[in-house]
Amino acid sequence: MKCQFCTETATVHLTQIVGGKMQKIDLCERCAKEKGVADPAGFSLADMLLGLGAADQIKTSSPDELICPQCGFTQPDFKKTGRLGCAACYDTFQEGLASILKDMHKGTSHKGKVPTRLAQRQVFADQVKDLRRDLQKAITEENYEEAASLRDQITKLEKQLQ
Repeated sequence: MKCQFCTETATVHLTQIVGGKMQKIDLCERCAKEKGVADPAGFSLADMLLGLGAADQIKTSSPDELICPQCGFTQPDFKKTGRLGCAACYDTFQEGLASILKDMHKGTSHKGKVPTRLAQRQVFADQVKDLRRDLQKAITEENYEEAASLRDQITKLEKQLQ
């Protein structure tokens, strides 16, 4: 087998399972050392979880200076462990995290489990919020027919909420 990064013979074979799909990575000795696979201390778990080199997508102006104010976690800590230290880390390291999280998960916002009734209520509340924004825009643009229609839709949804 050939190395996936160069044309030499692959001697290091890594396998990862992501979302139920198995992915194999074949590396030569030199590329394995460059990627930190041969040195456990330099091995980046984030690279393995996200694909080799993916942890480098997190860009900061000066990575050594960026530290989470709540837990003291740094960007190199994330690259090593593949995990963030606390909830505040998401804000601290947000530049570049969105694309990585989208690749790892279905989206970038946590949905969690919600009781069915509460979820339906939240959907209606979000729709009312959007309609109110559209209503304000229609009034500003002096489109009163659309504003009346939006007002009626808001009233109907508010009744359903109660």
